[in-house]
Amino acid sequence: MDFVLVVPMLIAVGLAVLQIILVMHVRTVLISAAAEGARAAALADADRGAGERRARAIIEESIASSTVERIDVHARQSGSSVVMAVDIDARLPLLGLFGPTALHVHGHSLLERA
Repeated sequence: MDFVLVVPMLIAVGLAVLQIILVMHVRTVLISAAAEGARAAALADADRGAGERRARAIIEESIASSTVERIDVHARQSGSSVVMAVDIDARLPLLGLFGPTALHVHGHSLLERA
């Protein structure tokens, strides 16, 4: 009798933990891809396309590839310096309808001068 009451709760807790692990993995991969894309775009002889290509290459190697909606690479002023920024918009891979469904991450790197 106790088994019938406890097992569904244990399964629900286990699935919730797996959901959190999946979301955190996707978030970490996207943050890393944004940072690496910004570094690639900030190189002295690189263009903005290099940043997007590098970010996409990292994302395509992971399970996060189906979640990405948009990658934007742009230069912006940060104080007296110019930085290259990569913004990534994605959907969170949620099994339930609870919690946020959109994720926005960004990475930036100081622009190298030739």
